Amino acid sequence: MKKPRIVIIGAGFGGLEVAKNLKKAQAQIIVIDGRNYFLFQPLLYQVATAGLSPADIASPIRGVLRHQQNTDVVMKKVTGVDLQAQVVIAENEKISFDYLVLATGAHHGYFGHDNWENFAPGLKSISDATKIRRNILLAFEAAELEPDLEKRKALLTFVIVGAGPTGVELAGAISELSRRALASDFRHIDPRSAKIILIEASPQILASFSPGLSKKAAKALLKHGVEIRTNSRVGDINGEGVSIGSQKILAKTVIWAAGVVASPAGKWIDADVDYAGRIKVRQDLSVPGHRNIFAIGDTAAFIQDGKLLPGVSPVAMQQGRYLARLINAKIKGKEFESEFHYFNKGNLATVGRSFAVADLGRVKFAGFFAWVAWLVVHIYYLIGFRNRLLVIIQWAWAYLTFKPGARLIVSPEEDDQTGD
Repeated sequence: MKKPRIVIIGAGFGGLEVAKNLKKAQAQIIVIDGRNYFLFQPLLYQVATAGLSPADIASPIRGVLRHQQNTDVVMKKVTGVDLQAQVVIAENEKISFDYLVLATGAHHGYFGHDNWENFAPGLKSISDATKIRRNILLAFEAAELEPDLEKRKALLTFVIVGAGPTGVELAGAISELSRRALASDFRHIDPRSAKIILIEASPQILASFSPGLSKKAAKALLKHGVEIRTNSRVGDINGEGVSIGSQKILAKTVIWAAGVVASPAGKWIDADVDYAGRIKVRQDLSVPGHRNIFAIGDTAAFIQDGKLLPGVSPVAMQQGRYLARLINAKIKGKEFESEFHYFNKGNLATVGRSFAVADLGRVKFAGFFAWVAWLVVHIYYLIGFRNRLLVIIQWAWAYLTFKPGARLIVSPEEDDQTGD
């Protein structure tokens, strides 16, 4: 008999979890992704702030799935889905499916101000991270040569819009970069004078954490010299800086960490989506009207206990494992009655060197031991022993010497004009 074909679009946390948990399934599995590597996004901010190199947080998809004989990997960009023919359109190829998993993730969302992306890049990919790293390091280089005091201040002002975990971690890391790693590298400027401003529209930073932990995180950021502005809604972003109401903050480096929108997967299948483009799914993660099509992770809007599940990696991974069990049962012709239920193991966020906050439900703590917990969790989920070992060595070196090892300014075209 012909084996059913399961097509998974997207090899992020959710998509890979589906594929890995179907390794013994009597099915043909095809994983489609526009890039050839899995990216550990929670550590992207370390690449953006010169703490790690991109290779430390990425693994080839084929390498991850190399032992799965029932799985093929296709490196192509998906442009649509033909529901009538039950095929995925990937560039010039049509790939048929019996079951389709949409795990296509999300990208930056600017709340209707798409032009802001030109001045405030977000952080979702390696190219985003290296662009931000380039912008940060170039700002210090330009300030070193700038005689005008006001222009120099603008060059040494770094604004992060959005104070969720990504924004908080970026702010702390940029502060450490300027106050520790770069402190003695320049002759005409003092990198420690850099101004880091964290802007948040809501009343507190780290809104998903308890108020107590949010206050401790804010206190730690203040010790790092980060200026926090809550209840502040950005009105405009341009080449000169950021506007909050009538106030203008002059800054040459602005980073967006305030919002995301889902991929266009919902449009491909003409599904009902929410305000951020996420597909509204049933309790078994299937798309209404399509019992063989599923959406997970950032692609899905899943309501549990009256609340939308957050777009974080633990949600995607648990959904991936659940969906693999569901599809495997369908293949075997067995009943699968249980609905997906997310078990929240807690939230972690780091604030600079040796300090983090941990919200594990009833247990909440902050400080060095929370940072150790954050470190262990992130190392554990890195794919591949090589990556874990390298990251441990990199972090140990940075911790002991205050010297991150990836302070490279690389142009987008890789065009180095400096000669040999």
